[in-house]
Formats: sequence, C-alpha cells, structure tokens
Amino acid sequence: MNTASNGDGAAPPRWLDDDEQRVWRAYLHATTLFEDHLDRQLQRDAGMPHIYYGLLVQLSQAPRRRKRMTELAIDAKITRSRLSHAVARLEKNGWVRREDCPSDKRGQNAVLTDEGFKVLERTAPGHVDAVRQAMFDRLTPEQVKQLGEIMQVVAEGLQPQDSGADLPWLR
Repeated sequence: MNTASNGDGAAPPRWLDDDEQRVWRAYLHATTLFEDHLDRQLQRDAGMPHIYYGLLVQLSQAPRRRKRMTELAIDAKITRSRLSHAVARLEKNGWVRREDCPSDKRGQNAVLTDEGFKVLERTAPGHVDAVRQAMFDRLTPEQVKQLGEIMQVVAEGLQPQDSGADLPWLR
C-alpha cells in the first residue's frame, strides 16, 4: 500500500485503517451472504431472483398495481435494459404485463397481474421469514435501531442531489 503522492499534485489516497478495513470486509461479506440467502429462498419458493420479487412488491404497492417503466427502473436502481429483460421474464410467467402509458405515447407501464399478485401473496411469508431469520432475529432492538440509523446516513450521503447525475437507472 503506497501512500506517496502520484506526482500529479493529487493528494494520496486516504487508506482505510485496520478497524475500517475490518468493518468494510465484514459488510461486504455479510451483504453478499444475505443477498445469496434471499435469492436462494426466492428461487426455491417462487422460481425467481430477489430483484424480480422486489419489482413485484413495488408494483403491488403502486396505485392500481401499475407503474411507469422508467419510474420502476429508478425505484429498483437498475438500468432500463435490465428492467426490460426482467419484465419480459415476468411477462412470460404471466405475473406482469406491459401496457402503453395513456399520458405519454412513448412510455409504458408495468402492471402486476392477478396471478403475479397471488405469487407475491404465496411467497411473502417465506420471504419475510428468511429476512427475519437472517437479520432481525440476530440483532437486539438497539442494534436494529442503530443499523437503521446507519443505513439512513449512508443512503442520504449517496443519494445524488443533482437531478442530472449520471446514474445507470436514469439512462
């Protein structure tokens, strides 16, 4: 780990100290294991990855169970092309359909079908159990509160203030 300046006048990197490195690696390890845990549960119980489940949840909570595709991409933090691929798979299963947006002829809405809603209803109890078992049952109420506060600070720090930010889900 070289801490010398790179010669172009830029300040040297602020390397993580041992405690920060330990926390960073623990965070990466835990989030990777957690996402894998949820993916395996959802594949086993519903034959879909976690990202697809999240899309169904968003649609279930939207007015009339429909949302513009661009808004769905932004809310899911995925590119429009990845969303299009996911929605195509969900359409193939009969869980989602696309319809033209009445207010914008260029736009499309994703709509959660009755069958998709039933899949969500069947899958949600197992999913919440997997989340509870993997995270909340392992933490004290004080740790849950602290984790929520920490994640809020991190998310607020990463949320772009510039509406023109070059983010994948805005492309």
